[in-house]
Amino acid sequence: MTPSLERIDHIHVYVADRAAAQQWYARVLGLEPVPELAFWAGTGPLTLGNPSGSVHIALFERPAQACRSTIAFAVDAGGFLAWRAHLAAVLGRAVEAVDHEASWSLYFTDPDANPFEITSYEHAAIRASL
Repeated sequence: MTPSLERIDHIHVYVADRAAAQQWYARVLGLEPVPELAFWAGTGPLTLGNPSGSVHIALFERPAQACRSTIAFAVDAGGFLAWRAHLAAVLGRAVEAVDHEASWSLYFTDPDANPFEITSYEHAAIRASL
C-alpha cells in the first residue's frame, strides 16, 4: 500500500537573479521570505511563502534551465476573477482565461520563463462571469 502524502511542501524554482525574482514574486504573487527558513538563503534556497504558509517556493539562483514544470495554484471562482484582474494590472497585459471545459486556467511566466497557472474547477460560475 502506498503511504499517503500530506501536501506539497515546496517547489524548486530556478532563477538567474534571486533578488530580482524575490521582488517579482512579492509584487505578482504576494509571496514573501519565510523567516523560519531564511538561514538557508546563504548556501541554499530562498524560501518564499504566502501569509497562511500553505504555499512555499524555494528560489535557487542558477543558469536558465531548458526543462520546466508548470506550477499550478488552485482558487475558487471569485479568486480566479480577482487573479485575472491582478495579473493584468501587475504584468501590464491581459492574461487570457483558457476554458478546459471542466476548469478555467490563467497561464503566465516569471521573468526567468518559469511557467505558472491559476486554475479553478468552478467552471459554470466563471463562465457566467466572463
